[in-house]
Amino acid sequence: MAKIGGFAKRWSLTGLTALVTGGTSGIGHAVVEELAQLSATVYTCSKTESELNEPMQDWADKGFQVRGSVCDVTCRDQRVELMEKVSSAFHGKLNILWQ
Repeated sequence: MAKIGGFAKRWSLTGLTALVTGGTSGIGHAVVEELAQLSATVYTCSKTESELNEPMQDWADKGFQVRGSVCDVTCRDQRVELMEKVSSAFHGKLNILWQ
């Protein structure tokens, strides 16, 4: 079994998809990291491109399957656009939503 943080990995999220809003900082960032470490394919968003770029590069460097885009979830039009992007990225399949 693979090791994560010194503990044996007890399960895998391989093949599962997740959307984590606000995933570039705080608890959202930790959730993205955990899901990606468990092999989920993750999509996240942030209010600004500048907030998105650094974590996206860090996750890419770690080999995590994380995609992202800019979205202010307080704006309905941007939420609709986000869901279209997520649906396209995951071919209509979303298993996990963390808001």
